[in-house]
Amino acid sequence: MSIWEYANPKKFAETASRLLPWVAAVVAISLGAGLIWGFFFTPDDYKQGATVKIIFIHVPAAMMAVNVWGMMLVTSLVWLIRRHHVSALAAKAAAPVGMVFTLVALATGAFWGQPMWGTWWEWDPRLTAFLILFLFYLGYMALWQAVENPDTAADLTAVLCMVGSVFAVLSRYAVKFWNQGLHQDSTILKVAEKDPLDVAYYQPLILCIVGFIALFVALVLYRTVTEIRARRLAVLMARERLA
Repeated sequence: MSIWEYANPKKFAETASRLLPWVAAVVAISLGAGLIWGFFFTPDDYKQGATVKIIFIHVPAAMMAVNVWGMMLVTSLVWLIRRHHVSALAAKAAAPVGMVFTLVALATGAFWGQPMWGTWWEWDPRLTAFLILFLFYLGYMALWQAVENPDTAADLTAVLCMVGSVFAVLSRYAVKFWNQGLHQDSTILKVAEKDPLDVAYYQPLILCIVGFIALFVALVLYRTVTEIRARRLAVLMARERLA
C-alpha cells in the first residue's frame, strides 16, 4: 500500500473518519492528564513560583506553532510537485490551527515573561520571529480567501509558505543564532545537564506535548475532510449552473 493512495479525496476522507475517534481519545487522555497533573500535582518553582506552570501550555503551543508551519511547507511542496489536491487542502486546513497555537504561545509567553523579565514584550530575536510567523499565518489565510481560483490560490500560498519557513526556522533557532536576548534555549531534552528542566515538570509536560500533537492531528483531519466536502460541493454547484 502506497501513501499516495490517500491523495484520493474519498480514500482520505474515509480513513480520516475512522481515525478521528481514536485521535480524539488520545487528546482527551493525554492532554487532560497532563494539564491536571501539571497544574494541580506539581510543586511551585523556588524562583518562579506558580507562574512556571504556564510551561504546560506555552511550550507545547510554541512547538506546534513552528511544526505546523513545517507540515504546511511539506504538503505545499507535495502540491507543487505532484498536484495532489488533498495536500493543498491539508495545508489550508492546518493554517488556522497553527495561527491559534502561535497566538497562544505569544499570549502565554507574555504572561510568563512579565513577572520574570519585568515586561510584557521584548524585541527579543525569538519573540520577534514568532510575531512575524503569526503575521505570515494571517497572510497565508488571507491569500487563500483573496484568490478565487483554488488551484491558483494553492500555488500562491505554497510560495508564501516557503518564504515564511525562514521565520519558522528563526523562531525555533534564534537563541542559537544570536547569543543576545532574554529568551532561554530549549531545556526539554536537557534533563541530565546542569540547570535542567526539573523532572517534576518534565513528565506532565511530555503528556501535554503529546496531547497538543494529537489535538493538531484531530483538527487537521476534521478540517481537511470539511475542505474536501466544500470543494466537492462547489464543483457540483458549478456543474448545475452550466447545465
